Amino acid sequence: MKNTIMKKIILLFALFPLFLLWNCNDLLDRQQLNNPDDETYWFQESNLRLFANEFYTQFFVGYNSNWTLDYSHFKGYVFSDDVVSEGVQTLFETSIPESRGSSVATTTGAAWLTEYAGPTWYFAWIRKANLMANRIETKMQDILTEEASNHWLAVARFFKALDYCRLVSVFGDVPYFEREYTNAEKDIMYKDRTPRNEVMDNVYNEFKYVLQNLRENDGNQYLNRYIAAAFVSRWMLFEGTWQKYHNGDNARATKFLDFAIEASEYLMNAGKYAIDTDVRSLFGSENLAGNKECILYRHYEAGVVMHCVAAYNNNYETQDKSANLNLVKAFLCNDGNVWQNSGVADAGKFNLQNLIKTRDPRFEAYFHPQLSERAAALLATAKFIDRIGPTLSPAPAKYTSNTCTNDAPVIRYGEILMNWIEAKAELATMGGSAVTQSDIDKSINILRDRPLAPEAIAKGINKMPPMSLSALPDDPARDTDVPQLLWEIRRERRVELYMEPSRLLDIKRWKKINYMKGSQNPDILKGIWVDIPKEISALVEVTDVNITKVQKEDGTIVTFDGSNEADMVGYYLPVSVADRDDFTDRVYSSPVGKQQIDLYKDQGYTLTQTPGWN
Repeated sequence: MKNTIMKKIILLFALFPLFLLWNCNDLLDRQQLNNPDDETYWFQESNLRLFANEFYTQFFVGYNSNWTLDYSHFKGYVFSDDVVSEGVQTLFETSIPESRGSSVATTTGAAWLTEYAGPTWYFAWIRKANLMANRIETKMQDILTEEASNHWLAVARFFKALDYCRLVSVFGDVPYFEREYTNAEKDIMYKDRTPRNEVMDNVYNEFKYVLQNLRENDGNQYLNRYIAAAFVSRWMLFEGTWQKYHNGDNARATKFLDFAIEASEYLMNAGKYAIDTDVRSLFGSENLAGNKECILYRHYEAGVVMHCVAAYNNNYETQDKSANLNLVKAFLCNDGNVWQNSGVADAGKFNLQNLIKTRDPRFEAYFHPQLSERAAALLATAKFIDRIGPTLSPAPAKYTSNTCTNDAPVIRYGEILMNWIEAKAELATMGGSAVTQSDIDKSINILRDRPLAPEAIAKGINKMPPMSLSALPDDPARDTDVPQLLWEIRRERRVELYMEPSRLLDIKRWKKINYMKGSQNPDILKGIWVDIPKEISALVEVTDVNITKVQKEDGTIVTFDGSNEADMVGYYLPVSVADRDDFTDRVYSSPVGKQQIDLYKDQGYTLTQTPGWN
């Protein structure tokens, strides 16, 4: 029975796109469903389930599959102020691209835009969702019960709303397609961009319908009300804070933040979820079935569907972008204070072994205990692999290449707790109820009480003390425009959700994209403190002359010259590291491609360019 269930789960995520029932020559000119297949397909509920399956690999990615890394944990989110690479840092876009879309319906959909953490200008998934809703309403009303009809409409409307959340996060204003349309309806097909507020009001209404009509249980690993609520929690927080910080619209911010809290509390009050697994067991498990933190996970199995993320966390593949000093300094000391004010011995020392002993236990869980040449800044991430894999040599296939099989938490309860407390704290700054110690205890302090792995306990690692509202850290690095409590919530979020789908989207919605400027935040261009001769002597060989560099506390840069090995102690500087080119606030939203604008023009219509990109 267990194997049968697992195979069904794998099938759910591995299905090929058999049911995108259209072809296309360009993005907007698509053939309609006027063939016999469309006439005969919509005759039973199970066909709706099969039709919806393709959404799963697009929107519930986990570790993705094979060598594909779009939207994947870790490698899908390596453009932020958390990481540094060798050479010039990845640039923000500087010009309008020739094309920013796709005309081919594929299982991965539009290309992944690294610098925007989202999709290209691509509406096939919106069309698929509208098509599904139309067929339910026009072809299946006499086939489905009212409950089944409402559920499957909610499925279609959920994926439509979810895709619009992602599109809006990238482009701002986007065309909102209320329904399926025919080729003759060119005014709809070539409609200009709908204002963001109108789009997100529609998304809000769609999500409200979803949480009223989705089944609470539709079978193991199938979309249900709990899974939907988790994504509502994520995206309503995003929109609420965007409205506050970009538009100064507290009324709209309140609307979306209230919904984020409602969705989060639906999960928090369900009695189904808990933080009861140590970090590496959560992200490195071969089977997450029954894990109380996983609201949804993706299962992998050798020879069926596999991934490569664990290989990148096993020192098997190169981590060309790795954790920087700025991120490391965000970890509190294990007395609950910032390093500048901590009473912990050697709190101001940033070498790896001292960091493991003195910091939040998540630090020990997230990183390898030895420096690695395979990591750009030497500090190698190990969060997404179990504790066994890195100890084996040679490593079995499940830890190497694209044959990894550890399960991926797609969306987890830990994020929901962070979404909830942040939404409450934001509302408090706009006249809402003040955050209480009980609120902190139900969110951040639950996460701080996460079980520790036996390996961590054996090293003397202890849990963090609970956060106390009456004794918040006094961080001298705090932005003056961010209240102390919100600053600490943002810190906790940054640490808890490291390399998950969060950091770039977070600093965008907070209007803090300047965190990506090394000229303002020089620690994003550095690694931790390293004694190179003792810790990683391979970097002071003849071939490293004029290449290996460290920076002293006073800012002096020392370059290895072949004879000054003993002086190669300091903050490690990745090879040829340099700041990214300067950028402006226009990078908060992506431009539309020239080809997409020209396509409209050729048909006698206008597609407006993103503000700032004209």
